Amino acid sequence: MKMFLVVYENFLDETTTNTFKQAGYKFYTKMHDVTGEGEEHLPRLGNYKWPGKNNMLSFVVPDQVIPKLIEVVKSLKERFPIAGFRAFTFPLEQCI
Repeated sequence: MKMFLVVYENFLDETTTNTFKQAGYKFYTKMHDVTGEGEEHLPRLGNYKWPGKNNMLSFVVPDQVIPKLIEVVKSLKERFPIAGFRAFTFPLEQCI
């Protein structure tokens, strides 16, 4: 089992969430208004110097689903190339 985490610009929240839902991934956890700095894009720190914020979606899925989720992110990156989409996976073990 893995956690699949997607980071994306706040202004694309509805589009991103709907794209995953339309692809069949309806169960997720969302974190709003996250900030940070990456290698390829300007910082998004939510302040006057570096405006903007990100959101994160996380999905708990079987390992074999990860390639399909990656394809969803690739399609979003193609549609919105400057939006800074990033995806990560983490091994996951349910405790309770």
